[in-house]
Amino acid sequence: MSKIGYGRVSTRDQNPDSQRDALAAAGCDRVFIDKASGKLDRRPELDKALDYLRPGDTFVITRLSRAARSLRHLLDLAADLRGREVDLLVLKQGIDTSTPTGRLQFHMFGAFDEFLRELIVEGTLEGLASARARGRVGGRPRALDADGIEMARALYEMKGQDGKRKYTVQQIADRLGVGRATIYRNLDAESA
Repeated sequence: MSKIGYGRVSTRDQNPDSQRDALAAAGCDRVFIDKASGKLDRRPELDKALDYLRPGDTFVITRLSRAARSLRHLLDLAADLRGREVDLLVLKQGIDTSTPTGRLQFHMFGAFDEFLRELIVEGTLEGLASARARGRVGGRPRALDADGIEMARALYEMKGQDGKRKYTVQQIADRLGVGRATIYRNLDAESA
């Protein structure tokens, strides 16, 4: 009977040490850590952790959100573990599926996590729609305005005495203070 730990951090900037420490303190014999977004299907370390589990083992995570992408995924994971006779221990939320109370808590917390995630997404979408209605758009400002694109096109089409292009894309980009990709992107957009 082993305790197998799993952790996940969303970005490269996040440090998994706190999860690793909590899992070690919980007595995990082995710990697997993914560095991936919660929405991604592919989590190689989670797959390894699940493959490593045997009947009678306990799968340990710090929070439900570390292992599951959605409520459906969470319920599927719980059913899979139960079918394999593996318990689930969630440290921060005090869930232990080896008890009836723990199984009930597991389902309740999973539903609350999903509900909160959906509220956040809904609020974000409403805010973006409201901003668009007022004429504001999100994202980075355009690197080149209409005049800049026109100038890039004119410089790109200029020919030297030899009949070849007078300026390279790099020279145009340097002159306009943007990257080459910006020049190519805008030239492609103009010709489309």
